[in-house]
Amino acid sequence: MFFNIGLVLSLLMVISAFEWKFVESVSVVDIGDNFIDDELINIPVTEHKPPPKPQLKQITVIDIVDDNIELEEIDVDFDAIEVDVIENVIYDLGEPEEEIVEEIPYIVETMPSFEGGIGEFYKFVGKNLKYPSQARRMGIEGKVFVHFIIDKDGSLRDIKVVRGIGAGCDEEVFRIVNKSPKWNPGKQRGRPVKVRMMLPITFKLQ
Repeated sequence: MFFNIGLVLSLLMVISAFEWKFVESVSVVDIGDNFIDDELINIPVTEHKPPPKPQLKQITVIDIVDDNIELEEIDVDFDAIEVDVIENVIYDLGEPEEEIVEEIPYIVETMPSFEGGIGEFYKFVGKNLKYPSQARRMGIEGKVFVHFIIDKDGSLRDIKVVRGIGAGCDEEVFRIVNKSPKWNPGKQRGRPVKVRMMLPITFKLQ
């Protein structure tokens, strides 16, 4: 029982200690005018004067009249010049002629042929063709496709290498085809016509 009573009293004291309010007394000190300097009170006010206005100078205009100026009349004689009237002349030149582009076919009724057949043409190429030294050193092989037109008289013109392998092979093919003898021209309805052709020429090292 005494233990319980002591425990209750201890709790009451702890609670009272937490709830107790301390009021601190604050003393107000009247500093009065001790920290006010008399020199700071009597501060003269600085007056800023506005800038002076610019002075405008008056310009006096003087009229000068000279009564002694005489005006002389000058007589000018001139002859009238006749001007030729140029008439606008429009020349009728007619309608411009349309440029006719000739269409050259790849296939006709009778195809052009080399004398003795296409095999003879390749024999001619093989006999006259010189393997370029640069291509031989580099080991270049392949096919060069050459395009040309066989004219009505069997001659070859407009020779172009459309796909080459380089290293001098393209130029050699152009030289050989340009040196080719005439072909038998192609024919359409019994009359010679121009025909386009494209042939491969093979370069192969042995």
